[in-house]
Amino acid sequence: MLRNVELGIFLFFVITNLLIITLYSILQEYLAFKYLLLITLFLVLLSAWAIAKLSIEPMREQLTQLEHFSKEILHELNLPINTIMTNTAMLKKKITDERTLKRFGRIEAACDMLQERYKELDYLIKKQMQHEQMERLDVALLVEERLNLLMPLYPQAKFSSDLEAISVNIDKIGLAKVIDNIIDNSVKYSSEDAEIYISTKDKVLSITDKGQGMSEVEIFQIFDRYYQGDESAIGFGIGLGLVKNYCDRYKIKLHVDSTKGVGTSMRLDFSGVV
Repeated sequence: MLRNVELGIFLFFVITNLLIITLYSILQEYLAFKYLLLITLFLVLLSAWAIAKLSIEPMREQLTQLEHFSKEILHELNLPINTIMTNTAMLKKKITDERTLKRFGRIEAACDMLQERYKELDYLIKKQMQHEQMERLDVALLVEERLNLLMPLYPQAKFSSDLEAISVNIDKIGLAKVIDNIIDNSVKYSSEDAEIYISTKDKVLSITDKGQGMSEVEIFQIFDRYYQGDESAIGFGIGLGLVKNYCDRYKIKLHVDSTKGVGTSMRLDFSGVV
């Protein structure tokens, strides 16, 4: 399809320019220079508009189809997630064995995470349509909310926190993704008994781990898309790129302190956010 579009634009450009040159050579014998210049300028602008429309229209059509497809997939995802959660809750009522209950708990935690991914996909679709959902929130309460969701998914990790209120007007779902990504990286690049400390104080959210840490060279690379310090780690290396983009968009100052073999601390300074 794109090759046909390229060929169509190329032919249109060549034919249009040939017609303008031919028309110019014919009319210059009959019209004054200023009128001839105005006509030529009008034809050039008209051809430029037509070329732009030919270029963008197929892309607009593709994006519209992709948007409809994404919405349909989003709708279809909701039913199986709710079905799993409902049936898991019903089955748990008949279980008394502690080990089995823990397994059901992990299933429920995974379903909660799927629901979060569902909300994120909905958020990304709306964001593409420029429908931002700004709201006044307390960062400390959002951190507690994320920890309640994430802690069952990382049973090996030890979490501690010291949280005080930070009130900001911001996109909640995007900030939740930022917090999730940083915590996920803290656990991923730590030993099995990961220790994660989270604090909110003086308009700053800090997430600190005692993991493998990074060199100065690695710190400069971590926000590059697809970069992974540990190639064996699960993921695609895009999480911290998303974190950086979000912070830049909402004027959050992002600082990284890390020492190889000691750990990493990531700080989000909200002092520039209203």
